Amino acid sequence: MEFIKKYYEVVWSAVFLIAALAVQHWIDFSGNEYVFLPFYLISYLFVGAPVWIKAFKSIQKGTIFSEFLLMGIATVGAFILGEYAEGVAVMLFYMIGEYAQGNAVRKARHSIESLINQQPDIAAVERNGGTEEVHPSEVESGEIIQVKPGAKVPLDGELLTNRASFNTAALTGESKPMSRNAGEEVWAGSVNELVPVRIKVTKGYEDSRLSDILNMVQEASQRKAPTQRFMTRFAKIYTPIVVWLAVTLTFLPWLFVESYVFEDWFYRALIFLVVSCPCGLVISIPLGYFGGIGAASQNGILLKGSDYLDQLRKMKTLFLDKTGTMTEGVFEVQEIHSVNGHETSQILQLAASLEQHSSHPVAKAIIQFTNGQEIPEADDIQEIPGRGLKGTIGEEEILVGNRKLLEEHEVSVSEIDNGKPSAFVYIAADGIHIGTILISDKIKTDAIQALKELRNLGVSELIMLSGDNQQTTDSIAKELGIDQAFGGLLPDGKYEKVKESLRSNHVVGFVGDGLNDAPVITLADVGIAMGGMGSDAAIETADVVIQTDQPSKIPQAIRIAKFTHKVVWQNIGFALGIKILVMALAAVGIATMWEAIFADVGVALIAIANAIRVQRNFSDEKLSLLAFFGIDKTYSESNKASENCCEVC
Repeated sequence: MEFIKKYYEVVWSAVFLIAALAVQHWIDFSGNEYVFLPFYLISYLFVGAPVWIKAFKSIQKGTIFSEFLLMGIATVGAFILGEYAEGVAVMLFYMIGEYAQGNAVRKARHSIESLINQQPDIAAVERNGGTEEVHPSEVESGEIIQVKPGAKVPLDGELLTNRASFNTAALTGESKPMSRNAGEEVWAGSVNELVPVRIKVTKGYEDSRLSDILNMVQEASQRKAPTQRFMTRFAKIYTPIVVWLAVTLTFLPWLFVESYVFEDWFYRALIFLVVSCPCGLVISIPLGYFGGIGAASQNGILLKGSDYLDQLRKMKTLFLDKTGTMTEGVFEVQEIHSVNGHETSQILQLAASLEQHSSHPVAKAIIQFTNGQEIPEADDIQEIPGRGLKGTIGEEEILVGNRKLLEEHEVSVSEIDNGKPSAFVYIAADGIHIGTILISDKIKTDAIQALKELRNLGVSELIMLSGDNQQTTDSIAKELGIDQAFGGLLPDGKYEKVKESLRSNHVVGFVGDGLNDAPVITLADVGIAMGGMGSDAAIETADVVIQTDQPSKIPQAIRIAKFTHKVVWQNIGFALGIKILVMALAAVGIATMWEAIFADVGVALIAIANAIRVQRNFSDEKLSLLAFFGIDKTYSESNKASENCCEVC
């Protein structure tokens, strides 16, 4: 019932259309052959009236030949011809497309607003010698808040506790926890990992870094305003020319033809108008794009509108996030460097002994690298926030952590300079540095080949942006064959880099996966999100979603876009060519109504058959007309996601 209430125009139009078809073709009303006509008229009014109202409003604003008037003329022309079902069906499907587009806009707007939900609703603030739980908006700058382990930081502030570790993945997109010392800045949206902390608030609720992300997304949304549709531009030229040519064809011969017969020339003009009915063109363009969207969906690529196929085809610059986009987003042991002659197996076992009970991503990488080997138990394990672990194995005191941990215990650290993108885990035994484990993210198996294909497809500029340090970012970029790479960037830094590039005349794309990438994804001409492991915000704000998280799907999407573009213009060229030919024949009295019907209905059917080629070209399955329209159950179910995202017109 809720569906019927929400889409009552479409639902009731469909009901009366079915009733009209039943009365016209299945029930015999001898002597009253037009008894079905009121059903068609009622069906048409449900979907046609809103479009005609928009057409008249456009005229009032100075736009006479809008897409609404174009649709109105096409459907009224079908009624004049007696093609009542065609007239209603065209308007019915047009309205369905309008609803689909409106729902996509509302969904995107809702997802943007939901970003702020990452910010906690409760802040524990110190007041009057105790702690009060209030909404973060009620906390003033300068007040002190407390955050328990596992809880999100509600407001930006300065850390008062000596040391703490925070998961900032929601802000930086990096899985490596961020260590902070007293006096350093802590951001709202970060997750406190280990110990209770006290934070002095430095920014109000609306000025937090998380709120800044929301504001940037909204700004980018306003920048990407809907462009004027092709059919609106086309209608401004095509429709008035055709109407005036028909009028001219009716009356101009009176000045030059001696035996002028109004009925003959009016009949020619009527054929002229029938041929010029833009239904074939109205169908051919969206069907071509629908084929592209369906082909992309079958290949694990969701496109949220036909416009983005054109944008992908024209894209010349692509910014790439590093972690989770070009890399797997998980840590992996790359090398173990021995110091002072110790065995690498011993170094690994000592590190694993202390790390085996930790949930830290680095610890998980070390344990996984042991590959099931027996790990000795360590005693008296202490976790030192922002530094690492300390424990004993037998009589030996073991340290496993970063450089600062060893330096604070007066351990001399041997330098390692291998130029590789690594996080260093230092291991010391009884005050002696015995080895270093190099841990880094793993590049996705298809990433290098994907970037080569992108260059071959015309994407001339590839730039990596990352929240990781510059050394690691440069090393990953070098391995991928990327010339430009910028590390140490927060969301606003990435945003500014892309915004600067948008000042050029070419199409700019960005591909990312995290909440921190959402503003940039929305800002770019083509926003691409990795949908398998990506954040909901990134997926919802993206124009293109890669469901499988494979970088190789990006060049695949471009290939689909280029082929779709070719098919669409084949349809447009063929439809216009046939119509112009038949209109010329009608003007000299050669064409009949049969040719007119072919130029209208026949062209539409051929355009449909041509559009199917897009999916056939990028799928192993042989599609039929039934499958193309979603009548085949298997095909229909596999493409529900793409149908929800695409624009019908």
